[in-house]
Amino acid sequence: MGVITGIIQDELPGVFVHSVQLGSSVGADRNAGFFGNINNQIDTVCDSLSAIEELQDGANLMGFSQGGLFLRALVQRCPAIRAKVLVTFGSPHGGVARIPECASTGDTLCQWMRQLASKGVYSWYIRDHVIQAQYFKDPERIDQYLQYNIFLPDINGELEERNDVYRERILALEKMVLFKFSEDKMIYPATSPWFGFVDTDGNDIPVQNSTMYREDWLGLRGLEEAGKLSRISLDGPHMHIGEDMLRSIVAEHFGASDKVVPFYVQN
Repeated sequence: MGVITGIIQDELPGVFVHSVQLGSSVGADRNAGFFGNINNQIDTVCDSLSAIEELQDGANLMGFSQGGLFLRALVQRCPAIRAKVLVTFGSPHGGVARIPECASTGDTLCQWMRQLASKGVYSWYIRDHVIQAQYFKDPERIDQYLQYNIFLPDINGELEERNDVYRERILALEKMVLFKFSEDKMIYPATSPWFGFVDTDGNDIPVQNSTMYREDWLGLRGLEEAGKLSRISLDGPHMHIGEDMLRSIVAEHFGASDKVVPFYVQN
């Protein structure tokens, strides 16, 4: 994240950049990416943001992989964030139908997460303590997903009692840019970063074909009709973004304003 912060500051001289850290060390922060309760983590980050003076007049947000999903939840839930532009890369906004693979067999934290998740993502302990289980959506058990998942059904407006504030805050964005990767093997389905999903046969369901989009539960259709929603595919596997590409994205989507807006980034 230090490299990404440097790129943003190079492209937007004088910008203030804040990068979230949930743990007191790099190791503890990484552990929080696998184990914990997303709802509690979002509350903690929201409280910390309210004390950062530079972010009080609005901020641009950039999130990577699951961090982009959590940033979007912050936009919807956290009054301390006055989000302007939200850009996410390979983020599982539509949920995952398979627990994400580990980047390497030597990643013991990730392997432990997958072992726990295999015991049942909707069991009371796993659903409350394994981060990836909290955005898992089994297309063959949608009823259980809606009943037992503690995070994703709420922020995606899929519950019978919807939060109108979520929709208002999404519609208040100046721009939302959703990047997916053409060869993504980490996030399944690969259309999840565009809010897409799959049916029980594994066929892609574009977000435009979902009831959530058609009835605009979350404000996505309204955002798109206003010309403020972009979906962009990047060539390559999950999170493979070259420095030149990242620089061009920052310049294109954040550099057009007359005022340099502070940044909040999360991986």
